[in-house]
Amino acid sequence: MRLFRSIDEIPSDFGPSAVTVGKFDGVHLGHRAVIGRLLQVAHDADLASVVVTFDRNPMSIVAPNRCPEDLVSLEQKLGLLEQTGVDAVLVLTFDLELSHVPAEDFVERFLVSRLHAKKLLVGSDFRYGAKGAGDVALLRTLGERDGFDVQLIDDVRPDGHDRVSSTWIRTLLGEGDVAYAGVLLGRAPTVRGRVVHGAMRGRELGFPTANLSPQCEGLIPADGVYAGWLIDGGVRHPAAISVGDNPTFEGVPQRQVEAYVIGEDLDLYDHVVDVEFTQRIRGMVAFSGIEPLIVQMRADVAEASAILEA
Repeated sequence: MRLFRSIDEIPSDFGPSAVTVGKFDGVHLGHRAVIGRLLQVAHDADLASVVVTFDRNPMSIVAPNRCPEDLVSLEQKLGLLEQTGVDAVLVLTFDLELSHVPAEDFVERFLVSRLHAKKLLVGSDFRYGAKGAGDVALLRTLGERDGFDVQLIDDVRPDGHDRVSSTWIRTLLGEGDVAYAGVLLGRAPTVRGRVVHGAMRGRELGFPTANLSPQCEGLIPADGVYAGWLIDGGVRHPAAISVGDNPTFEGVPQRQVEAYVIGEDLDLYDHVVDVEFTQRIRGMVAFSGIEPLIVQMRADVAEASAILEA
């Protein structure tokens, strides 16, 4: 996959291309359906397949008080887009200047003159340009003028429910339903972070954990205990994962992600790892003392093992 982090990096002879534009936060099933159709259209017409996306959620600039948390970091998103097989990704820096570009200028500047778009695939609610003034009707008018076709992509609606959306997935993660969030994502919800030193309480209790830095990437699900996987250098390890502030102990920093690798004692300090969430086991509770906590931790590990082996 070719990655362009600005239009200046696009070669003058690039294209012609089939293009889709969007935030692609999470690169979920709906996004994958759009990209799958993009790949087919590009193949049939002998065009380069291109995804145009942004370095941040545009709402962080135009409406920061209403901007939701990202499901994935930019680097996570680029890794997921690469897995789709798309030929190229153009990442636009969404700043105040870009937010003021009129709709017609956006199409001309980024899609026509630089990517030489011949096919443009969007959803029916696609908006673009300053204040979201551009819509599909304007796109079709511009396409007639500039020589590109506009194709609408149907929404993905699993089991007849609402269309797959990043908002729906955020809600599920906020409820701890990582299993169904994984269905809508087409993969397990994942956070990425550097393993840092903690208070060593897990090791003292017989359950040494890999503690992720608070600056981890990806949306962390609701507090609780989960079955999942820790991936280090491409190697997957079964894990029981704790998210929260460990209410049994005082003075624990907020919102820690800790993964206990089942059956192995690994030295992971300073490694950048991925932690995948497969299924929630229980919520976070405060225990009356160390002994009942250890009993529950043993039960959690046994349940996580059973889930991951199923």
